[in-house]
Amino acid sequence: MSEANRGARGAVPPQDAPTTNIRAAGEPTVFEYAALRVVPRVERGESMNVGVVVYCRALDYLGCRTHLDERRLHALDPSLDLEGVRASLKGVDAVCCGGERAGQAAAEPPGRRFRWLTAPRSTIVQPGPVHAGLTADPAAELDRLLRLLVL
Repeated sequence: MSEANRGARGAVPPQDAPTTNIRAAGEPTVFEYAALRVVPRVERGESMNVGVVVYCRALDYLGCRTHLDERRLHALDPSLDLEGVRASLKGVDAVCCGGERAGQAAAEPPGRRFRWLTAPRSTIVQPGPVHAGLTADPAAELDRLLRLLVL
């Protein structure tokens, strides 16, 4: 089977091929997202959203945005290591962007990187549950979710 028949990005399907899975420009498509939370002291059960990760398979999009409100974080835990939190968030950004800063994750496709970023872990910066939605513009959705969940 040729690349065009398997739906390769940018390929034109043969005239007799069904077009049911060809997405029109601007048509909403499924995306997934998770909030990123700082959990300064697990035993207290307190957390604060500091970012969002968005993944859209159909548009081959993976992005993240973060915002640290140091004053609010220090209200939860005055001894919180803000530099450690910043370093963790820089690591999330590196994995989202790919490239050599992402280390071994750089070779992975966006979907695998998203799953890695949203896997439960016991660090200070933790992902929340993954949710799904529809969007025609995942970058705009990322900005909207940051305003809604973090700012």
